[in-house]
Amino acid sequence: MKKSGLLERLAVGPVICAEGYLFELERRGYLQAGAYVPEVVLDFPEQVENLHRDFLRAGSDVIEAFTYYAHREKLRLIGREADLEPMNRQALAIAKKVAAEGNALVAGNICNTNVYEPNNRDAERQIRAMFEEQVSWVVEAGVDFIIAETFSWLGEAEIALDVIKRTKLPSVVTFALHRHGTMRDGFKPAEAAKKIEQQGADVVGLNCIRGIRTMMPSIEEIRKAVSIHVAALPVPYRTTIAEPTFESLTEKDQECAHCIPDGRSFPVALDPFQVTRYEIAEFGRQAYAMGVNYLGVCCGAGPHHIRALAESLGREPAASRFSPDMSKHYAYGNDQKLKAANREYAKDL
Repeated sequence: MKKSGLLERLAVGPVICAEGYLFELERRGYLQAGAYVPEVVLDFPEQVENLHRDFLRAGSDVIEAFTYYAHREKLRLIGREADLEPMNRQALAIAKKVAAEGNALVAGNICNTNVYEPNNRDAERQIRAMFEEQVSWVVEAGVDFIIAETFSWLGEAEIALDVIKRTKLPSVVTFALHRHGTMRDGFKPAEAAKKIEQQGADVVGLNCIRGIRTMMPSIEEIRKAVSIHVAALPVPYRTTIAEPTFESLTEKDQECAHCIPDGRSFPVALDPFQVTRYEIAEFGRQAYAMGVNYLGVCCGAGPHHIRALAESLGREPAASRFSPDMSKHYAYGNDQKLKAANREYAKDL
């Protein structure tokens, strides 16, 4: 039986897309924070495969090829430009392999280049060339759709969308809002989303940079502004009005703050700000009730977050076999076979 595509699935219910490979593989010791180039795809491919599989078991409907920052500009910075094509092709092959183990869609990926400048034709040509070579490998791999993500410049997102549209594949375009809450070229998120809709995107929304609390007001505005499907993929950190992005979060415990290099919690001292799986579940329910049906979690996400998101939408993925069940905990459980003395002692724990 032919598997249904992205737009067919979105027409009948939510689609979950697990992201956050950069942070999770850095935590596991296979990727360097800072440059964040996915060298792991070539150096430790089994780790990428295993993480894809973890997310699939947790309930992701999409296996996204790990080509975020696998573009020419980033590889040039670390002296691995010669690995550009092998890295992209390997990432796509790994994603296809794992997706075939379930009923998952395979997504190609292009992202912010950090080269864009308004009204700079040379930069635009450079960016377009980078996107075109990555997208050519994506098309050859036979993916189901293409994600263009983490764009802070509307102008750069428009270039990405134009390249994707030429493939005739479905497109997902997501913006990343920094501290001021607007695109870097001055557009409000809803305005930018409307422009992307008019230019032919199939899904538009936000990913990364902002946590649930500071992303959802803009998601609500986007939902009201467009008629196409909307995406929301926050980072799993407790951002606030005062510190609306995970880049702006600062350690509040002064007994700990002194040991953080430069006093900057981002990117590897964000542990105290981590949301719980219950907050992710609440996000899933609220976003879907709002009419947002392309859902995920970005940098910082672990499989437990994706499982919580899937369960909040009424699903029971394979990993739900091991969802928490405290009934047999030695002190907090209620199973009658537990020792009464330990259950009585629970109030003193």
